Amino acid sequence: MDLTVVVPCYNEQDGIPRLHAELLRVLPGVAADYEVVAVDDGSTDRTLPRLRELAASDPRFRYLSLSRNFGKEAAVLAGLRRAHGRRVVIMDADLQHPPELLGRMLAVLDSGHDQVVACRDRSGEPLSRRLTARVFYRLLNRFCEIRVPDGAGDFRMLTRRAVQALLALPEQHRFSKGLFAWIGFDTAHVPFRGGARQGGRSRWTWRALVEHGVDGLFSFHRRPLRCAGYLGALVAAAGAGQAFRELASGGPLLAPVLLCVAGVQMLLLGVVGEYLGRIHLETMGRPHFLVKESGGLAFGIGGAAGDRGYDALCAASAERV
Repeated sequence: MDLTVVVPCYNEQDGIPRLHAELLRVLPGVAADYEVVAVDDGSTDRTLPRLRELAASDPRFRYLSLSRNFGKEAAVLAGLRRAHGRRVVIMDADLQHPPELLGRMLAVLDSGHDQVVACRDRSGEPLSRRLTARVFYRLLNRFCEIRVPDGAGDFRMLTRRAVQALLALPEQHRFSKGLFAWIGFDTAHVPFRGGARQGGRSRWTWRALVEHGVDGLFSFHRRPLRCAGYLGALVAAAGAGQAFRELASGGPLLAPVLLCVAGVQMLLLGVVGEYLGRIHLETMGRPHFLVKESGGLAFGIGGAAGDRGYDALCAASAERV
């Protein structure tokens, strides 16, 4: 298999037919032998029936349906585990990732790279979105051991070696941008301008974006713990200084001291609690996702060496082939 296209889907009933038509137009000129693996991430609309119809009419179009909404990171992981291709592309179903770019990405990948990352041009985005993204990437690159360029998302092409490296990473909190950067290998970047969303609406609310950013900052470094300690020492010093001033002037000492101590404690508890929560999830060892149905995919194929537990779960689930 030359190429696998992995497409995570959540409530994309209107966009899937357009995506299928575009891929049928582009992929024959890109790869002689290809497959499309769509992953339904617990959609509540008619996404799954649409995927069934396409799988029945096109043997190159295959799908997985997860037992509930596990999130995009889990859906991407599920698709990568079922991908057969020597090269694997990850792209969204809403056509904001243009299929026309696949030929260029493949040429760059075959020139000696293991990853080709499509970096989005943010010129058409609202100013508030551009500014927050810029701040986030600067913080991520400053405080973490990885480097992620602004605009780099999930739209990328990988060699089989890079896919296997990703599948070998077992953590529950999967901040994909960071994991792609962490595995290293030779990486090239291709700029592109994202198109308008074709159907549906984005699930990336401000709250979801903030939580995604927190995952990135806490997943790749212990520096937030160190920064919390520094800040705690700074607040304690400020409180002590205020206490000395109040003592010199004869004012009350209790209020500034209590405020200082309470602020430091809450801050430290919040940071430590974030790490403890992640440790708790990791020690439980739950699978990243469960599959309730598949079409055109055989289990036990395409996974990493450590995926036997996943395959056993899939074999015990209700499968439609």
